[in-house]
Amino acid sequence: MSSNVPSSSSGAAGSADSSAPRRNSKRPKYSRFTQQELPACKPILTPRWVISAFMLVGIIFIPIGVAALFASRDVVEIVDRYETDCIPEEFRNDKVNYIQKPGNKPCNRTLTVPKKMKQPIYVYYQLDNFYQNHRRYVKSRNDEQLRSGNSANETSDCKPEDYANGAVIVPCGLIAWSLFNDTYNFSRNNEQLSLNKKGISWKSDREHKFGKDVYPKNFQNGTLKGGATLNDSIPLSEQEDLIVWMRTAALPTFRKLYGKIEVDLQINDTIHVSLENNYNTYSFNGKKRLVLSTTSWLGGKNDFLGIAYLTVGGICIFLAMAFTVVYLVKPRRLGDPSYLSWNRNPGGH
Repeated sequence: MSSNVPSSSSGAAGSADSSAPRRNSKRPKYSRFTQQELPACKPILTPRWVISAFMLVGIIFIPIGVAALFASRDVVEIVDRYETDCIPEEFRNDKVNYIQKPGNKPCNRTLTVPKKMKQPIYVYYQLDNFYQNHRRYVKSRNDEQLRSGNSANETSDCKPEDYANGAVIVPCGLIAWSLFNDTYNFSRNNEQLSLNKKGISWKSDREHKFGKDVYPKNFQNGTLKGGATLNDSIPLSEQEDLIVWMRTAALPTFRKLYGKIEVDLQINDTIHVSLENNYNTYSFNGKKRLVLSTTSWLGGKNDFLGIAYLTVGGICIFLAMAFTVVYLVKPRRLGDPSYLSWNRNPGGH
């Protein structure tokens, strides 16, 4: 019995030593990556390298800027502002009251083609001072309702245009409610110019954001009509004016595609436009413009890209020449320690 006592006590001591927690170090595991010791390229920016880099950027950017500017200048664009001219003289002191009256408000405009316009000719409407990017306006829609017919009763985020007369509105929300409703018809030499309104919206929007089984319901039936009405027998995926409008603009001045004229217009052709001036931009001092435009390989008319490339390229060429003059007139040895601050001022700190 006594011989077993020491062995049991020594076993307990051994188990206590083995179960004692080890002290963990907080030092991170060494690696060349964490210690930033991997091979790295550390170029020394000599004057020749800097001058060459600026010169190269300038040589590349200036031709691109010239090409972009010429492409923009090749675009033929006709812009006609009409929101004031389409108000009768006797109502121009109270435009809001005139535009809110029921009934048609026809207006005739005449456009002259300044240069030959090759098809397709894109027809846009442009609105100024319309803030589609307002947070409450942008959120006032329900994508589930637009996407699926099974979600017709989904109206979250659509207030105040979610219900009308106790029934759900499809499509709901302020964006759809304020759909642009001016209309345009074009003629040349007393011949009607057909306007193609197919394919004016993004294909991804038609196929994925607006359902083929979603039909307008109870739309614009409230006490205040915001804009255009929709055909209840056509699914939202085929109502491209709505799809274009629902892609909200980022800036207060924007253009949206209305249709395409698929015939050439010759120089000095006279285009007669019969429009319905229905959309109320007068309440917020907005402006309305009708735009006819061709396109180039770079898109529509926009001089900014070309000017930006030319400006950056010109600055780079100027800096390259300035650095070259400085390098030739007053060169300095690379890595000269006399330029260090403590060597320039040995007695100071």
